[in-house]
Amino acid sequence: MTPSERPARSRFPGTIVPADKVVYTPQDLGDFDPERDLGRPGEYPFTRGPYRDMYRGKLWTMRQFSGYGTARDTNRRFRYLLEHGQTGLSVAFDMPTLMGYDSDHPRARGEVGREGVAVCTLEDMETLFEGIPLGEVSTSMTINSTAAILLAFYIAAAERQGVAPERLRGTIQNDILKEYIAQKEWIFPPLPSMRIVTDVMAYCADHVPKWNTISISGYHIREAGSTALQELAYTLMDGFTYVEFGMRAGLPVDRFAPRLSFFFNAHMNFFEEIAKFRAARRIWARRMRERYGARNPESWRLRFHTQTAGCSLTAQQPQNNIVRTALEALAAVLGGTQSLHTNSMDEALALPSEEAVKIALRTQQILAYETGVADVIDPLAGSYFVEFLTNRFEEECGRIFEEIEKRGGMIAAIEQGYPQREIARAAYEFQKDVEEKRYLVVGVNDYVEPQERPIPILKIDPAVERDQIERVRAVRARRNAAAAARALEGIRSAARGGDNLMPRFLEAARAGVTLGEMVDVLRAEFGEWREPPTYW
Repeated sequence: MTPSERPARSRFPGTIVPADKVVYTPQDLGDFDPERDLGRPGEYPFTRGPYRDMYRGKLWTMRQFSGYGTARDTNRRFRYLLEHGQTGLSVAFDMPTLMGYDSDHPRARGEVGREGVAVCTLEDMETLFEGIPLGEVSTSMTINSTAAILLAFYIAAAERQGVAPERLRGTIQNDILKEYIAQKEWIFPPLPSMRIVTDVMAYCADHVPKWNTISISGYHIREAGSTALQELAYTLMDGFTYVEFGMRAGLPVDRFAPRLSFFFNAHMNFFEEIAKFRAARRIWARRMRERYGARNPESWRLRFHTQTAGCSLTAQQPQNNIVRTALEALAAVLGGTQSLHTNSMDEALALPSEEAVKIALRTQQILAYETGVADVIDPLAGSYFVEFLTNRFEEECGRIFEEIEKRGGMIAAIEQGYPQREIARAAYEFQKDVEEKRYLVVGVNDYVEPQERPIPILKIDPAVERDQIERVRAVRARRNAAAAARALEGIRSAARGGDNLMPRFLEAARAGVTLGEMVDVLRAEFGEWREPPTYW
């Protein structure tokens, strides 16, 4: 594209920023009341941040998402990142683990350790955290259908380190609703899946009180192609659905709501992203207090992890991804995130190399220690533009909530394919804007370089799969077979009845039962979910 062919403006697809407006004044804020709509940091409705002193008291947790090959390979990566200043751990599991298959299952062939780490047994979990004191770190695990079982492995691994469950800090994603909406890594139908989620909430409230039981994820909704508004509205509606199911299961809202957390995407439309985070806190606080009757301020306080947008990275000119990631990370920090993952420049090509992930971590450290952005809380408060956008997000989310409620709630909406269709439409419109050059992506549809030098990328040794299969089979061969069979029968019995499944998963983990064996029992009892076709 020559300069004369280039459009005067490159407009971010799907944005709620008005197209023709260039200046914002107090008149754009309507009946905006700073006391009612902003408050102070750490106070209801938390628009300005969940904590009174924010980053002056504690910086965000620098938590790089890591996992590849075997548990030992990923343990080395964890140690590397901790040595270079990372302050929290985040585990990426491979596809078979996410889908509940052991590494030696025929459907796992060719996938073991390729997109994350393979964890099939308690021994794998122990190896993953070998030499890392679980009572002192905060660990996030991105896992959903099989989250309860991986949490059981983690609790059992901590026991063997001498760490009581009461001391464990961290998060399992455990957000099955967004799997049906966006990421598509489900196993069971929605209602049994929600039963497992509420079992985790109830168990952790009694036994693992510092653990965040669900990280309600907009990240994957955005990566599937949603707009920022859809990401926010569907994610919050998922959160409200978990609250309603918890209350329906007999749990007092203030008993479990303080351990619900969120996970958002930070994309390229800078001010819109900041406003999205601020609106998220205000909407959650108001609805938790006014609709669900929560009385504990901790139930109103929305806390979130952010990951920069993987889908904004390009295979072309991958060094440009360092700049994209830095700007997205800045938006997350100005929006008040509690935890941050910065993507590596090579992630459009492969899992990140050591060098690339170090640059991504250094990006966070430069923001934290060199720029001064962490010195002042919510520095954009009072900006006519940012407050206008924050208000607009709240208003537009309300309209989407009404549409979902008219359809019978989020699970009914998912069964009707409503959010799936809306996201597919938004993804199509985004791609059309790129291909028709209404939105310029540097290096992709403009400023293209015909010849690029390749960069080094991480390659997974095929021997990883063979070695992992041997380890899983060795665990099965040397365990007490009778104890393993009793533990599996305990899971079957609890699945048929109403007993909480978590103690059964723990018993099975200690008896050497594998992930795949536990999931097979649940598949037999709950069945598997088949998504209805989506058309628009």
